[in-house]
Amino acid sequence: MFGRGRRPRPADAPPVWAACAALLDYPTAGLVAALDRVEALVPGDEHLAPLIAHLRTGDLGRRQEEYVATFDHTRKCALYLTYFAYGDTRRRGRALVEFKEAYRASGVEWDDGTGELPDHLCAVLQLGATVDADAAWALFNAHRAGIEMLRLALTGWRNDDGSTGSPWLGALLALCATLPTLQGDEADAVRRLVEQGPPAEAVGLEGYGAGADPALSGTPALIAPATIPVGAPR
Repeated sequence: MFGRGRRPRPADAPPVWAACAALLDYPTAGLVAALDRVEALVPGDEHLAPLIAHLRTGDLGRRQEEYVATFDHTRKCALYLTYFAYGDTRRRGRALVEFKEAYRASGVEWDDGTGELPDHLCAVLQLGATVDADAAWALFNAHRAGIEMLRLALTGWRNDDGSTGSPWLGALLALCATLPTLQGDEADAVRRLVEQGPPAEAVGLEGYGAGADPALSGTPALIAPATIPVGAPR
């Protein structure tokens, strides 16, 4: 597992994760209205301040188009942590089940009714910010190579004006700043993923994130992918 035996989870990580969960969600008028409260979670954060400013300015429709072009139309910028290691393969299905089991061990159930997959980065950030920081820490470290691949993809993102670096890169930099520094074999694992890319064996993932399970009715549920109450980390 990435980061095992390194430094412990920083005590101030949950507020950063809460802010990242909100800022990596699809931009809405509600998010823009809540930006002051998001900023209050991470005052002066060097990584998140530019993203907050970007979302505050300009046309909301334009920001939404940028988000979709980045995260929905570009596979290398996928927000799904297991995608980078497993692609759409059968092994990924088992990894998605492990995410659900991690949520359950934290006392919540994944809400399949959203049609979202449980490895969505915003959902894990939400888990760490509002429910179980240690469980999220373990998931982040176990899938650190995927997080680093997403960070690299956003670092190299080409904007319409010719500049390099996605506005959303700041959220990945802020997240990575709360995680152990990659060294040795861990850095090599990231390099191999970058060189090889995700596996390409396409299979259906129905049953891992679509269709509500009646047995879970009445249990606490995570809302996917984010939509967290700002200011809720504990």
